[in-house]
Amino acid sequence: MKKTVTAVFDIGKTNKKFFLFDDEFQEVYREYVQFDEITDEDGHPTEDLSALRDWLKTVFDRMLKTEKYEIKAINFSSYGASLVHLDENRDVIFPLYNYTKSIPQNIIDSFYEKYGPEADFHQKTGSSSSGMLNAGMQLYWLKNTKPEVFKKIRYSLHLPQYLSFVFTGIPLSEYTSIGCHTSLWDFEKRDYHDWVYAENLDQILPPIVSTETSINMNYNGKRIKIGVGIHDSSAALLPYVRSLKNQFILISTGTWSIALNPFVERTLSKKDVADDCINYMRINGKPVKSARLFLGNEYSIQVKKLTEYYQVDKDYHKTVKFDPEIHYEIVKEFEKIFKWESIEDPEMPEETHLRYTSFDHAYHHLMMELVLLQVESIKSAKGNMTIEKLFVDGGFSDNDIYIHLLSHHFRTMELRTTDSSLGSALGAAICISDTQLNSKFLKKNYSMKKHIPFIAK
Repeated sequence: MKKTVTAVFDIGKTNKKFFLFDDEFQEVYREYVQFDEITDEDGHPTEDLSALRDWLKTVFDRMLKTEKYEIKAINFSSYGASLVHLDENRDVIFPLYNYTKSIPQNIIDSFYEKYGPEADFHQKTGSSSSGMLNAGMQLYWLKNTKPEVFKKIRYSLHLPQYLSFVFTGIPLSEYTSIGCHTSLWDFEKRDYHDWVYAENLDQILPPIVSTETSINMNYNGKRIKIGVGIHDSSAALLPYVRSLKNQFILISTGTWSIALNPFVERTLSKKDVADDCINYMRINGKPVKSARLFLGNEYSIQVKKLTEYYQVDKDYHKTVKFDPEIHYEIVKEFEKIFKWESIEDPEMPEETHLRYTSFDHAYHHLMMELVLLQVESIKSAKGNMTIEKLFVDGGFSDNDIYIHLLSHHFRTMELRTTDSSLGSALGAAICISDTQLNSKFLKKNYSMKKHIPFIAK
């Protein structure tokens, strides 16, 4: 007898993942793939949308034919700050522009001249001035720099909704993608910001539906419930919000490390803006105060340099465990020695100074500096609130040194980690189910581990 399952495509910047979950939300199947990036018309690297689309279809069609599983539903989680533009024939125009691409300063300046002041705009939209990281700013940039092609846009879809569109052919918008630091949403009005209407961008943004919406379709001869997609950070947050009563902060780690505080009841304060906090959104439309750090990206850059400098295997860093003796030696005469390439830090040196003879020492020092940045990020998201629980999921939940140091810095908080590979995928599966979650859900499904702070010398 076939096992009834829910399928999820979880599309990250690096790894493209496919999961099957049973009725108890236990993972029963997974596969991963990576694609080489292509470049846009300016030579900037970006997602190979055609390869991604072909892979989505190929994997799903293959899994529909398997004798082992009966797929009853499918949903999609993916990174934000990325738009796919369709013409009147619903064909893709423009590349999927990479959120790391820069926008000319004159475009940004003209935007805030019209719709600022910048700090007030940041408060209302929960979006800092981050160029392409704000999907709305991408639209403004396209309209002002490529007007002839821009006129051909019939729909602009957030990436999670484009993944759904590949299967349904129905263009839609949903709240978590709109609310993830896009500059599009006014959290005070609970509607698109006035500038969206002033620029007539509402004409190309598809109808908004609930994140829990699903479309019952006959797909390749099978009745399947197809979700509308969800932003990956909001998806990672969902199982926690649904199953826990006490307030908490979730650190969702990967390329970005995002400290998520879903318990705020107001828009960002002036201090929040000064601390560069931004908003994500829960599936019920409530804001999630967040502090974002390019931690995974910087980690990859620095580890690659250390690997080459100390001539160790490229995966050696994954084997290094926390050593209290090394930590003690570094703490005795601690100073910052790393120059970051993708993170702004006024206290970093002008050049990296490696003063150690071993990779393990240098790696410990690297993690100590990165965790100091993480600590400040968590404090920004927490603000003055009394929160006693801290959860970490994503790639850094497996990093022994990161977890030891984090528990050391937040000794008064209960720190738990979860299975690193499931976060946003499991959230996407839960989003389109009618299942009620209880407090035992995380322990059962996430291999939850509690961490005790080490005793420093």
